[in-house]
Amino acid sequence: MGEPHIFDMIVVGGGPGGYTAALYAARAGLDTLVLEKLSAGGQMALTGEVDNYPGFEEGIDGFTLGEKMQRQAERFGAKTEYAQVEHMDLAPSPKVLETSEGTFLAKTVVLATGANPRALGLPNEAALTGRGVAYCAACDGMRYKGKTVVVVGGGNSAAADALILSRIAQKVILVHRRDTLRATKVYHRPLMEAKNLEFRWNSVVTELLHGDKLTGVKLKDVNTGEETVLPCDGVFISVGRKPAAELVQGQLELDRSGYVVADETTKTSLPGVYAVGDVRTKPLRQVVTAVADGATAVHMAEEYLAGGR
Repeated sequence: MGEPHIFDMIVVGGGPGGYTAALYAARAGLDTLVLEKLSAGGQMALTGEVDNYPGFEEGIDGFTLGEKMQRQAERFGAKTEYAQVEHMDLAPSPKVLETSEGTFLAKTVVLATGANPRALGLPNEAALTGRGVAYCAACDGMRYKGKTVVVVGGGNSAAADALILSRIAQKVILVHRRDTLRATKVYHRPLMEAKNLEFRWNSVVTELLHGDKLTGVKLKDVNTGEETVLPCDGVFISVGRKPAAELVQGQLELDRSGYVVADETTKTSLPGVYAVGDVRTKPLRQVVTAVADGATAVHMAEEYLAGGR
């Protein structure tokens, strides 16, 4: 049988942070494996148009950008295994990762598992996903061309979704539990100028109305308690994201929101384990900050492998 193969680095997650780490590691001569459960790009792959990533003056769709990042890393020798990671033991050396495709060993691990859309937690929400309930305007917006849609949320993701949908849908209604948006100022003017967009302030969605598919939502005024029925063809839920850190609970330090505690060095609470992209604590979660994390993680991993910490 021989000795089991031990990779210098295993990257868990094939988003922009993950494949940047794989690129830098492979170019540095490290034996590198990326474990990805779906396809390259992560959440970025669901973005119809990425306009703020440098070097693409006309923009680029997220799926294509993810594939380009994968091919670039693999050009230098990084390998990709499409597998679901089921358990990780990150304390020993080598570190053990059990997956749907077998067990893999590594001297260092980069966590690039990202974050997933946060649900409202309403009855039938999961059952209605794809039948009127959606979480990504860039992915599903065209299904509601000429229809009436509701966007729930008040942050940057909700504002961006509302703007995308305002160019597709006949009417967009933005529902927010406060009386002002939390989104950055760059979104405010375009939202106010969109002629087919209206706001429902101080309101929350309390019920999804449906037959075989969504027919409307029930709103509750948080100040008065008054409830109203709002007919619509679709509802886009944009109330933040939940870090995909379940596999490391009890092993790595997490913050109160469940993100892996790691500063700009990307070092976590365990030596040889690094967190990059949306899964780590950070003030800004963007493609450019994820790729920066990936490069930094490899620099730190090289120091660790050379005998430092």
